[in-house]
Amino acid sequence: MGAELRRMREQAGLGGSQLARALGINPAHVTQMESGRTGISVERLRTIAALCMCVNEPLIDALADIITDRDKGGWWEEYRGNLSQDFLEVAEIEAHAGGLSVYTMAFIHGLLQTNAYASAVFARSYPPLPEHEVDLRASFRLRRQHIIRSDATPYTAYIHEAALRMQFGGAKVQAEQLEALVEASERPNISIRVVPFDVDMIPLPNENFTYVEGPVQELDTVQSDSGVGNLLFDAPAHTARFRSLLARIGSSALSREESREFIRSIKKDMESKYA
Repeated sequence: MGAELRRMREQAGLGGSQLARALGINPAHVTQMESGRTGISVERLRTIAALCMCVNEPLIDALADIITDRDKGGWWEEYRGNLSQDFLEVAEIEAHAGGLSVYTMAFIHGLLQTNAYASAVFARSYPPLPEHEVDLRASFRLRRQHIIRSDATPYTAYIHEAALRMQFGGAKVQAEQLEALVEASERPNISIRVVPFDVDMIPLPNENFTYVEGPVQELDTVQSDSGVGNLLFDAPAHTARFRSLLARIGSSALSREESREFIRSIKKDMESKYA
């Protein structure tokens, strides 16, 4: 919200103090709104849009809906004070998504993880997390999955072969995770596409990302994990870059059916390790 308000103001050629004067508020208040430290009402949003000469009605309406939904609160608010803001932000962004496309290279995406796999991933944190923290984060991750399990949100996962073979929790946990992928791939709104080792048209190794489609393209957002926390990109140049990356990956990945058979073959390899 803050980023969009700032973009509106800058596109109108207004400084923060100029907008504050037009609104009759302190310039510091504009800074707080644009940094997300202070919320705004739908009425103030529409006033700011008018002052900034924004005539993009679909964008304004979409922002107004976000404000209204945020006032209602979401299920993730139950975890506030127990999990970091990064966790809550991801859940909130997914809840407003019109569609989700992900690319992962080292792990299965969180919305597809089994409880055992998620717990194994969090148990790998360094320094190690206490057991109750691992359980809390895993349960939160599983609750996030409702967004695609309800069949309401289109979801495409491009998974590199490396992630299918990486054994978090051992071969048995991985085999169960691969079976869960096959089952998920049969849902009408879920598309799972594998990028095998022999494909070289992929992003850099650290490019694990989620492309979140907003109600209008101006509100598209890209989320990426890093060692220092959650990274969000919403500038038009950034989202355009990631859309291009997704197109390149999609042109090289196996089809849905080919991917399903490929996952089954790796699952058999995993099962042979503990049979």
